[in-house]
Amino acid sequence: MAENIGVIKQKLQAAALSELPVLLSAYGADERAGVQTALAQARKRLLDHEKEVQRTQALWCYEREYSAYANICGIDEVGRGPLAGPVVAGAVILPKDCDILYINDSKKLSEKKREELYEIIMEKAVAVGLGYSAPARIDEINILQATYEAMREAIAKLEITPDILLNDAVTIPQVKIRQIPIIKGDAKSISIGAASIVAKVTRDRLMVQYDEIYPMYGFASNKGYGAQAHIDALKKYGPSPIHRKSFITHFCEV
Repeated sequence: MAENIGVIKQKLQAAALSELPVLLSAYGADERAGVQTALAQARKRLLDHEKEVQRTQALWCYEREYSAYANICGIDEVGRGPLAGPVVAGAVILPKDCDILYINDSKKLSEKKREELYEIIMEKAVAVGLGYSAPARIDEINILQATYEAMREAIAKLEITPDILLNDAVTIPQVKIRQIPIIKGDAKSISIGAASIVAKVTRDRLMVQYDEIYPMYGFASNKGYGAQAHIDALKKYGPSPIHRKSFITHFCEV
């Protein structure tokens, strides 16, 4: 008697990727439509995984190019554009045998995937540093200088001193370590991508906490960016203590 189609589907769906080739071989001759559909889905899982492995391998190109350096650190920031909240910089040193998949520019990932990857990166990274520049500091020295300051802080907080820095587009002043600026580096370098995810999740979590203190601005959803509801709240309530005064002069008095 043929095995129940539902049971076969469950086996294929529950199987680890390493188990799928054996199952595909075992059920490949079963011509029932339901089984063939389940097999096609399993083959797609394998193909998607292989594509992701290849994509991730391509993200190691800069790390391979500079592999003579022991500790390669990726640097990125988030929060240069918002009207409120800090700019946050991340610095991440990954192990050279790191096997994390799905790292990418944090903006290209869903919130759920970023959160998942954040936990994995924090667990597997050789070292992680975070730097912050508060809204008042941004107003004082401008967003670019505040971003550099946050990046220097992130580097300083690493438990291991990097031998080389892979930066997303910028060269950070007052840093003696060799730097390699990479345009759109968060989508080209595994280390910079990891830094962008750590910085993004850290900042988003901060903005959710600020939302509990200043609920009228919707920080939990807009993360301080200039969404229309946020701008409307600014016009109605005026700025909060975490608004960047130099960013909001078009919307309200400061």
